[in-house]
Amino acid sequence: MRLMSALLIPFACATLGAQSPSPAPPGIDAFNRAFADATRHMDNAATLALWDDDGVSLLPSTKPINGKAAITKFMNDVMSSLAGAHMKSFESSCFDIHASGEWASEWCTEHQIVELPNGKAPFDGYGKMLLVLHRSADGKWRLHDEMWNQGLAPNAKPS
Repeated sequence: MRLMSALLIPFACATLGAQSPSPAPPGIDAFNRAFADATRHMDNAATLALWDDDGVSLLPSTKPINGKAAITKFMNDVMSSLAGAHMKSFESSCFDIHASGEWASEWCTEHQIVELPNGKAPFDGYGKMLLVLHRSADGKWRLHDEMWNQGLAPNAKPS
């Protein structure tokens, strides 16, 4: 299960709509919607377009994945191992958006169900993410750093 969680992380890191006491800085809601859409469609190209070139992904039980080239390879390897899988459902929420100049952070929760090929049981997972966003020269927010770990179902009791 840990391996499946790590394999699906790039698609888990999407966000749907920011929820914070103050409005999100302009463009972050658009970033969140684009990332959620890319995740729902399991669209590597759309997801990678939302990453800074020097971004870093920090996933459970893996070494840091440094730079867009390494993130691209990781995501392509994941999709190869999941040929025939598709996202059945995906929900996420983000909280506590903080921005300072060209940098912002938010934390998010997500739940996804991915139907797997060859009669395998679906992946039904929950996750928590911390995202660091950077506003590029073109004015668009992009993912610079992500840290993900497994979450609990809303009615699960912590161990």
